[in-house]
Amino acid sequence: MSAPFLRLGVNIDHVATVRNARGGAVPDPVRAALLAIEAGADGITAHLREDRRHIRDEDMARLKREISRPLNFEMAATDEMVAIALHTRPHASCLVPEKRSERTTEGGLDVAGAHDRLKVITTELARAGMRVSLFIEPSLDALEAAKSIGAPVVELHTGAWCDALTHGQQEKADHEFGRIRVAAARAAELGIECHAGHGLDYATARKIASLPQVVELNIGHFLIGEAIFVGLGEAIRRMRAAMDEGRRVAG
Repeated sequence: MSAPFLRLGVNIDHVATVRNARGGAVPDPVRAALLAIEAGADGITAHLREDRRHIRDEDMARLKREISRPLNFEMAATDEMVAIALHTRPHASCLVPEKRSERTTEGGLDVAGAHDRLKVITTELARAGMRVSLFIEPSLDALEAAKSIGAPVVELHTGAWCDALTHGQQEKADHEFGRIRVAAARAAELGIECHAGHGLDYATARKIASLPQVVELNIGHFLIGEAIFVGLGEAIRRMRAAMDEGRRVAG
């Protein structure tokens, strides 16, 4: 049996970061989303942070209105964000941890610690027709908690693995990838759809594509950085090629 198609979700947050640095209207993250779709993105991801440091409310509204592929709304588990999600009605909502002081998402949700709260939110969003996912550490405990909540999808945090590779810590990288591999297999056993993301580049996307249980990667910062040098369309085409190459290893 062949591995399922591996979808690519392109996160356009940092197009908005560049725009906001000057306080104007360009570069336009919605234009980036449309270009990403034209280049082969299977969906668009955007994180509306509480402090609006990059994506803004009007960006989310325009994305929902103007793009032709699924919109994945990354959001903190707050009343404000739940209300915006229910109003916007994206295809998917991914609940993520959020701290105002962090530069980027630093880890997975404490699913067990926030079990009851997350269960209420997951149920409410699902009733509104959204595919709900939880951004979690690649741990068996987090997966079991996600199953208990009733989350149909998890996104495994790949940041520790990618950071270890960046710093030449091969032993740690091997350990972290082992955790991801075990977690992906367990997600499939539990009947949970498995996604992955954070810190991925061409090489790590190719590697994680070899895990047949992973059906979607969400990649942003690297692609926007590559776009400076080769253009966003070309960066996405190269990423798609790397993912397809890795998928062939999975059969």
